[in-house]
This record gives sequence, C-alpha cells and structure tokens, in this order.
Amino acid sequence: MAGEKQENPWPVPKFHFQVTIDGLDEQVSFQEVSGLDTEYDMMEYRSGDSIDFSTIKMPGLRKSSDVTLKKGMFLSDTSLFDYFMKVKMNTIIRSTVTISLLNEEHDPLFTWTLKNAWPMKVSGTDLNAQNSEVAVEEIVLAHEGLTFAKV
Repeated sequence: MAGEKQENPWPVPKFHFQVTIDGLDEQVSFQEVSGLDTEYDMMEYRSGDSIDFSTIKMPGLRKSSDVTLKKGMFLSDTSLFDYFMKVKMNTIIRSTVTISLLNEEHDPLFTWTLKNAWPMKVSGTDLNAQNSEVAVEEIVLAHEGLTFAKV
C-alpha cells in the first residue's frame, strides 16, 4: 500500500561510510575506499591411483588485497603523510582499521576490519592546469587479514 514502509525495497547505497584507524589522533574523512576483497589460492591434487583422470581442486591460503583510501587535501591536514612517516624499518606501528557502511541514522550496517594494517604507500594529488577538480591524496594499507561482519 502507498505510504507504508517496505521491507528492504532497495539495495544499500555505498556513499555513506566511515573509516576509523586506531592510533590516529583525529578522525579522518575519506572520499573513496577500494580493495575490500579476499580470496583463496587454489591447490590442485591428484593421487596416482585415482580412477579419475583429472585433479581435484582445494582451497589453499587465504589472501587479501591492499586497501586504498582516498581523501581531499586540506591546507592544515597532513594526517596521512604523518601516519606514513611513522613507518621505520622493522618498527612499524600496526593498527586495526574499521570501515563501516552506514545507514541514514549513521549506524553501521556492514563492517570490514583490517588486522595489523600499516601504511605502505602515500600519494599526493596529480596536477593538471586544464581540469577543475579537487586535489585528492591517497594512502595504501597493507594488512594481515580482512574480516567482514553484518551488524
């Protein structure tokens, strides 16, 4: 009926999210997050006395992609560069990074958590005198595992 609330009428939009990096003194707002994927290596095996002349496929080690975070550059905000500069040989401060997809009340719907994350790359903006675009910087995080949870 018209005017009644429908139960799950549409897919969840992806434009309202929050990123929390443990160890950063301030909350950083990001424009884009990518690399939230994980997969298993595939192993093939066939025993010599198998009557099937084909291999079986089994899951191997699980691996996750590096996660890329992008944000607009602001005059007084050097938080990503400062975070990157904390990396020293064999003295990396590893953090838990939580990425939450939020609903219209700003409550988490889904959460991705990166275990033992550390910044492996930071990039400043590209420069182009012919474009009317905002300056965007990015940081790439290496991590030791990605977990997903529906809140």
